[in-house]
Amino acid sequence: MKALREGFTTGSCAAAAALASCLWQRDGACPERVGIVVPAGKTFAPEIIAHGGYVCGVIKDGGDDPDITRDTLVYAEVRKTEDAGIVIDGGQGVGRVTKLGLDQPVGAAAINSVPRRMIRENVEEVCGLLGYTGGLRVVISVPEGEALAKKTFNPRLGILGGISILGTTGIVEPMSEKALVDTIRVELRQKRLLGSTVLLTPGNYGCDFLKDGLGVDPQKAVQVSNFIGDAIDTCKELDFQRVILVGHIGKLVKLAGNMMNTHSKYGDCRAEILCALAGCEGVAPEVIREMLDCVSCDEMLRLLPEDKRKGVLDRLTVRIQRNLQYRAGEKMTVECMYFSKVYGLLGETEKARAFLKEI
Repeated sequence: MKALREGFTTGSCAAAAALASCLWQRDGACPERVGIVVPAGKTFAPEIIAHGGYVCGVIKDGGDDPDITRDTLVYAEVRKTEDAGIVIDGGQGVGRVTKLGLDQPVGAAAINSVPRRMIRENVEEVCGLLGYTGGLRVVISVPEGEALAKKTFNPRLGILGGISILGTTGIVEPMSEKALVDTIRVELRQKRLLGSTVLLTPGNYGCDFLKDGLGVDPQKAVQVSNFIGDAIDTCKELDFQRVILVGHIGKLVKLAGNMMNTHSKYGDCRAEILCALAGCEGVAPEVIREMLDCVSCDEMLRLLPEDKRKGVLDRLTVRIQRNLQYRAGEKMTVECMYFSKVYGLLGETEKARAFLKEI
């Protein structure tokens, strides 16, 4: 099977374009290429498109991933300002946050934290070389962004007017479902040689929590992305006896609705599930109505009265495990733990800690 080619995120493109804008102003000519190191440790060296007035563009290379932003132009313009510090904002085609619970506050451009850090670090590097200590304003724009955003979940999430500038690693990993499931199967076979208990986690958030929240080496886990049902099926085929799933509530809450592929393209029942459970716990209707308009689980949890939160989460834990266990059958036991970045560990099943100790 041919290996799928990785690409680079819109955040990587924005950082490279911002660096090019700075270098143009330093050298008097737009660079043909720039090189940046993304958080994953790889080098991104795209061609630069000069747009005039120190505005530089980068075409997003999504690799073999079919994301709608593939081949999209991402522009950056860097200007000196009288005010101190570096201000990063969005221009044409970059969305604005209008609801709470997202990576950026209401009113800010939808440029997430990691891309902002990448942009800032690359711009600061040029400033340091020049000894410049004044202020800068960086504006990221995506001319096609407003049209592209209509094909995404941004309007539903409360991000209006364009796409989001995203990326946690700077790398786009190709989303061929068959290739990913095949990779998961290979890793699970390897883990089966080491024992009959296996640790699963959806991705980077889960790995971070394993390391920082539970003191577990994330290398011991198999990353299963959105393919939780497929992973459980494979564990069953390989005759594992015990499975422990650790993940962010934003994904695992969907399991309570028996969504065993948690990718957003298959649906999003997070608010409906948490609101139904809140109703079971006697949460006031006006609070439930407000929860339904939230865009993140953390924001919904914030609205829950403190004396009701544990009951809602206990109900959620029971439903998640019930559906996982039904998928697993009678010969394999599945336990789980879930967390949020705001509230930490939120729920765990009875034997989850014991299973984790076996890993």
